[in-house]
Amino acid sequence: MRSTLSALAALVTFSSVAIAEQVGEVGVDWVGNDIIIEAIADPDVDGVTCHIAYFERGLIDRLSKGNWFEDPSNASISCRQTGPITIGDIDRDENGEDVFRASRSIILKSLRVKRIFDEANQTLIYIAHAAELTDGSAKVSMSTVPLYQAD
Repeated sequence: MRSTLSALAALVTFSSVAIAEQVGEVGVDWVGNDIIIEAIADPDVDGVTCHIAYFERGLIDRLSKGNWFEDPSNASISCRQTGPITIGDIDRDENGEDVFRASRSIILKSLRVKRIFDEANQTLIYIAHAAELTDGSAKVSMSTVPLYQAD
């Protein structure tokens, strides 16, 4: 089941977005629900890596509750400098740009990581949030990376 979901997520991940690499998995309960931890290197800012954690429903949970093709929107993000920072060609307006995007349901929901450059404070801001066509989502997680002596 996990490989099918991962393959589906990989097909839906797009733009000049980064590729996520799973680095951890925490079993939450006996029905197979897990917390997945992935590392995402920013494709346009060398030296910055984000770690995102999200909930993935197990087979027993999907069978008992229905809603086969959807995972919760909750996610947590933490971004850090992991090497010398070199900023490439990034969007510098206040809307920022997508760094990562993956499907959380078959059609209507995606998990997104967006980067915003706060030039006045020399800080990169990373926001993890769900995008849903029907209701949107107020579930947001944020991390910042200060740019001390960045190129």
